[in-house]
Amino acid sequence: MLTSLTVRDVVLIDRLALEFPAGLCVLTGETGAGKSILLDALGLALGVRAEARLVRAGADQAAVTAAFQVAPEASVLAELAEHGISPLDDAGGGAVILRRTLSADGRSRAFVNDEPVSVGLLKRVGEALVEIHGQFDNQRLLNPGQHRALLDAFGGLGTAAEACRRAWDAWQDAAAARTRAAEALAAARRDEDFLRHAAGELSVLAPEAGEEDRLARERAMMMHGEKVLEAMNRARAALGEGRGVEGGLQAALRDLEGVAEKAGGALEGVIAALGRALDEAAEAGALLERASQAVDLDPRRMETTEERLFALRAQARKHNVAVDALPALLAKMEAQLAALDTGSGELQRLEQAEAEARRAYIRAAGDLGKDRKAAAARLDDAIVTELAPLHLKGARFETRLTALDKDAWGPAGVEKAQFLIATNPGAEPGPLNKIASGGELARFMLALKVVLADADPVPTLIFDEVDAGIGGATAAAVGERLARLGGCCQVLVVTHSPQVAAQGASHLKVQKAAQDDGAATTVAVLDADARREEIARMLAGSEVTEEARAAALSLLDRRAS
Repeated sequence: MLTSLTVRDVVLIDRLALEFPAGLCVLTGETGAGKSILLDALGLALGVRAEARLVRAGADQAAVTAAFQVAPEASVLAELAEHGISPLDDAGGGAVILRRTLSADGRSRAFVNDEPVSVGLLKRVGEALVEIHGQFDNQRLLNPGQHRALLDAFGGLGTAAEACRRAWDAWQDAAAARTRAAEALAAARRDEDFLRHAAGELSVLAPEAGEEDRLARERAMMMHGEKVLEAMNRARAALGEGRGVEGGLQAALRDLEGVAEKAGGALEGVIAALGRALDEAAEAGALLERASQAVDLDPRRMETTEERLFALRAQARKHNVAVDALPALLAKMEAQLAALDTGSGELQRLEQAEAEARRAYIRAAGDLGKDRKAAAARLDDAIVTELAPLHLKGARFETRLTALDKDAWGPAGVEKAQFLIATNPGAEPGPLNKIASGGELARFMLALKVVLADADPVPTLIFDEVDAGIGGATAAAVGERLARLGGCCQVLVVTHSPQVAAQGASHLKVQKAAQDDGAATTVAVLDADARREEIARMLAGSEVTEEARAAALSLLDRRAS
């Protein structure tokens, strides 16, 4: 809800700071006192189009700050979070402060919680926090794009709407899967000849993982085989000269083992080391022998190895992959070819799944549509019940459901909803803002808000002269409905009707006072006595009589009871 409004240098307002309570707050004052200026100022903070004329004469800049306290679940917090803006405190949801400055040259700047933002974002945030009826064209109830969601909320159709959304998502997922499969199958068929030829080549080649490194090592060994073999032979000769390394180690080991007991343990380390050396020498000889036998100097094997290695590398270049990736590439090609053989069947299965998902969506959308039709009838009856006391007895209200073209179906169903009215008997219903006059439209909005209070929980509602052109019992009915709305949300109403003013839980008086440099608009919070006097003025005119004071007290007492 709106907790405070600070205005500086806006038209006739010099400095003004107001606090607003919950419930119904009425603003009264004589014509020309500046009530519209106050709404102009609030409109600035809400992102309404700024005009340089709003800057007070002689001032460089106008500034308006509107502070709101919002609930933790308020959708506006998610909107702000998307732009990295947090509420100013966490208790009870948090504070959101909208600020707008307007220079005398018409340039403006916007801020949310002291973070600079675009005017567009300021306007979206403002529309989520405040709905103004009667002055600015930001009435969400006039937007047909909102009517279907409002109808669903009024009818309590959340479960059916969610089922429809899930069915839509399932249909779209099935359609996407079918599309992907069809595209993959078409691509595979276009490339079938290439795939079969390439897979045939690779299949004959039968590449193995790690084969390139193994063949490269074998090739290198064979290219230098003679030198390697010569070196091995020299090593074998060196190990076998004289008695050989093993013979020398064995002789030394025997000599030392013969005197080990007499050495008092001094030779144990030497004997152990000689033992290890003897084992290593024996293993080295055996490995050298096997390595010598593995050296293949056969030119035909060299040729075969090179051909295999070069063939693998040629295939890798052809397909622009590493040699080690050839086995995986072959497997992929074989899978694609297999898919060609089974693809038609798989595609048919996906087509059937898509068709079933479509049928499920149509069923869910149909169930939702039936529920909407029933909810629309209830809504129409509820609105019509509210119209007669608001001096709109001959008017009709219609919630029209219209089937959408198939290409316009979506997660919210297969029909659109629109609120229509006819103010004269026999007239064809039309859009609210095209049919109703200013006063009628405001009262239609009031009736809608009363009925849709729970379905459209905008925290703050403002009605600008909703009582225009009415009086007596109709004005009283307007006041009663405004008070009823004030029980579920904050309502501010600018009024010239004493019957409406008497319904307020709080009362602000807008007045214009003369100053040295001209007139200035001020706002006073009225106590009980001042409030009775103001309502008496509204009843009597310029000269307040005791009879008017008594009538004012009667109106106030009637509200209290």
